[in-house]
Amino acid sequence: MFDSLDEQLKKVESQESTTKERVLRYLAIAAASLLIFGGIIIAVQRFQ
Repeated sequence: MFDSLDEQLKKVESQESTTKERVLRYLAIAAASLLIFGGIIIAVQRFQ
């Protein structure tokens, strides 16, 4: 009767996107994170 929040999120996510779309989204997030944090690390090292 009452679903936990985790179960509700899984239902909504599975209805909204396919597995391929989720994998592409996670890859895009990972690439953006690497670029941002890599840029910060390089900038800090360069301007010390």
